[in-house]
Amino acid sequence: MTSTDVTEEAEGSGPGGYAAARLRLLTEGARSGPPRRRALAGLTDDWLAGLFGAGTGGQAGVSLVAVGGYGRGELSPRSDLDLLLLHDGRDDKAVAALADRLWYPVWDLGLDLDHSVRTPQQARKTAGEDLKVHLGLLDARHLAGDLGLTAALRTAVLADWRNQAPKRLPELRDLCAERAERQGELQFLLEPDLKEARGGLRDATALRAVAASWLADAPREGLAEARRRLLDVRDALHLATGRATDRLALQEQDQVAAELGLLDADALLRQVYEAARVISYAGDVTWREVGRVLRSRSVRPRLRAMMNGGKPVAERSPLAEGVVEQDGEVVLARAARPERDPVLPLRAAAAAAQAGLPLSLHAVRRLAATARPLPTPWPAEAREQLVTLLGSGRPTVQVWEALEAEGLVTRLLPDWERVRCRPQRNAVHLWTVDRHLIETAVRAAGFARRVHRPDLLLVAALLHDIGKGWPGDHSVAGETIARDVATRIGFDRADAAVLATLVRHHLLLVETATRRDLDDPATVRAVAEAVGTEHTLELLHALTEADALATGPAAWSSWRGSLVADLVKRVAGVLAGDPPAEPAAAAPTAEQERLAVEAFRTGGPVLALRAQTEPPADSAPAPSSADGSEPLGVELLIAVPDQAGVLPAVAGVLAMHRLTVRTAELRSLPLPDGVDGSVLLLDWRVAAQYGSLPQAARLRADLVRALDGSLDIAGRLAERDAAHPRRRGVEPPPPRVTVAPAASRLATVIEVRAQDAPGLLFRLGRALEAAGVRVRSAHVSTLGANAVDAFYVTRGEGVPLPREDAASVARELEESLRA
Repeated sequence: MTSTDVTEEAEGSGPGGYAAARLRLLTEGARSGPPRRRALAGLTDDWLAGLFGAGTGGQAGVSLVAVGGYGRGELSPRSDLDLLLLHDGRDDKAVAALADRLWYPVWDLGLDLDHSVRTPQQARKTAGEDLKVHLGLLDARHLAGDLGLTAALRTAVLADWRNQAPKRLPELRDLCAERAERQGELQFLLEPDLKEARGGLRDATALRAVAASWLADAPREGLAEARRRLLDVRDALHLATGRATDRLALQEQDQVAAELGLLDADALLRQVYEAARVISYAGDVTWREVGRVLRSRSVRPRLRAMMNGGKPVAERSPLAEGVVEQDGEVVLARAARPERDPVLPLRAAAAAAQAGLPLSLHAVRRLAATARPLPTPWPAEAREQLVTLLGSGRPTVQVWEALEAEGLVTRLLPDWERVRCRPQRNAVHLWTVDRHLIETAVRAAGFARRVHRPDLLLVAALLHDIGKGWPGDHSVAGETIARDVATRIGFDRADAAVLATLVRHHLLLVETATRRDLDDPATVRAVAEAVGTEHTLELLHALTEADALATGPAAWSSWRGSLVADLVKRVAGVLAGDPPAEPAAAAPTAEQERLAVEAFRTGGPVLALRAQTEPPADSAPAPSSADGSEPLGVELLIAVPDQAGVLPAVAGVLAMHRLTVRTAELRSLPLPDGVDGSVLLLDWRVAAQYGSLPQAARLRADLVRALDGSLDIAGRLAERDAAHPRRRGVEPPPPRVTVAPAASRLATVIEVRAQDAPGLLFRLGRALEAAGVRVRSAHVSTLGANAVDAFYVTRGEGVPLPREDAASVARELEESLRA
């Protein structure tokens, strides 16, 4: 069916005919994108014009006008209709009756309607008071009635906009900034709002308004295509959900991707991010230009007349060879020759970042168009300029974005293409892969004084996740890529090997510190063997913290920092020639011995809660970013006569009281001489999920009941979940339980990766008890919605499990979590 056929059907059948024609248009598989939006707008135009003509009865001085998105002809399947009934004010009663004849048929079809009835003077007055109204009128389009009335309003509104631009554009800029602060950046969100987030459709409309002011203009290359892509995604979203929504929720992304013919949801998000990045960068450039023009206009005419025939002379300050500052931006010197100077793009970028200034659009485009490629390997100056750029801190971000917008980054580092705009489907991560790498370099720049080779630290920060664009373990793939890149940019073989090691093991310290027993010599030796040298360990320590800080607030804390620092101290000792001491039975402290005797005497549990805000005195200091006032958790000491079921009982009671377990150590404590028997000592680190900590007496009372079986922990947790059910979202991946090979000589290490949930440790404890193994210690780590726990388990006599038994226990644990 052609658009003419659809229109004829709508005109011939009234509202019912329009509804049928609209449905046919939206379900046509062959038409989508701009053609369908234009056809839908045209179909709606003709229907509304018919309603208008039937309702006017020849009345003059009135017209129907489409504004906003409808005025631009951008009708998505569930878009609302923005309509203005414009009249000359001579017959308000007749206009009100006409409005009823127009609005009610729209409402009867279930279409959303944003409508107003105004004279031209009222429309201009409202626009002067309400910026959003003014923006909508800039896209006014005549539908029916008095064309002269509509044309006069369009002309007046546009003239008002241009005359008031020095006042209205700063207002528009502030509106965009406030919306960005509230909605976030479209190019980094896992569930983005295609319209409201920064880099979305509203920002694209704002750039059109700036261009209409004639005060400044946005970079046009790629902007129309980016806008089209976001509109196509919104169309598919409306069709997939049947709702007028702009939020691309996780559960709809696969269906939207299929509607657009894309491979999967990741391909969809990558397209969305690329479009948002184009619009965001265009906005940055445009608003800088608006600010420059407004500043120049604020110079008094008398002063301007004194400058070179009335035109101000721009001052140019040298920054580097071929690079100068002009009017708050970094531009190329007049004598610069990019075609003869292949290092100039990096030199200009480094100079801009060091000065904290943006690279001008003209300079970046000239460099992209004319600069010669660097030879392989790079000359020393090019490598030094890259390191300078990466070490400039926060200004590095905007300079890197400018290089990336014009394709210079992938020309310098071809491997970058695989991580560019690549989403990370983990709530812990705030950024796409490429932006995370730059954020890590920004964080690493703050640690440059902590390491002997800051150049290696900064390049490792840039490359540590470069393998995420390849299948398999990204650390393994990244090791090979890092070695190749290091050689290409001019590092010698030894430095390239260090960079490859840093990339390969960039997760080693934090994973070991939070999931392994640091008192086990095998743990420390394994890390020392992987790292190799003290200098590499120093670099890896700084990279670990920079990586975690650049990931998001859930990835780093004083607690994690203290654990990593403790591990680094132990590994440094081994690398310096001091072998780790075999663990001996630690002598109980006076408090532990007191609790043990009291537990034996009373025959029940005894506990103590003790807050701790600093690492123990004999541990390494926490990294520099750790806030000394941030609590590392609360130490919970429990002594209980040795018996079965202690681990699930304690974990269950803590879950009931909404306490998060960070580490858990269990050991049998012999009683003082002359006293027969033993007491189980639990030394755990816990933290309140929210609110204050419970009283120790309440914890003890519930623990007594849990141990004697009178407290139904499973039932209580189930009741709480039923009373406050969690919102249903995307189905999480299934849990995975594995045996870590050769992780310890003293125990078998079982790793559990599962969706975090209240009572998870309780369920694991019950499953381990049912499997008949003894838990020596537990190392609990939660990253976002993911729990990664390691349990050191032994047989009853305290020896590791045979391989077959360990595999069986792992299977039983996994089955219990899937149940």
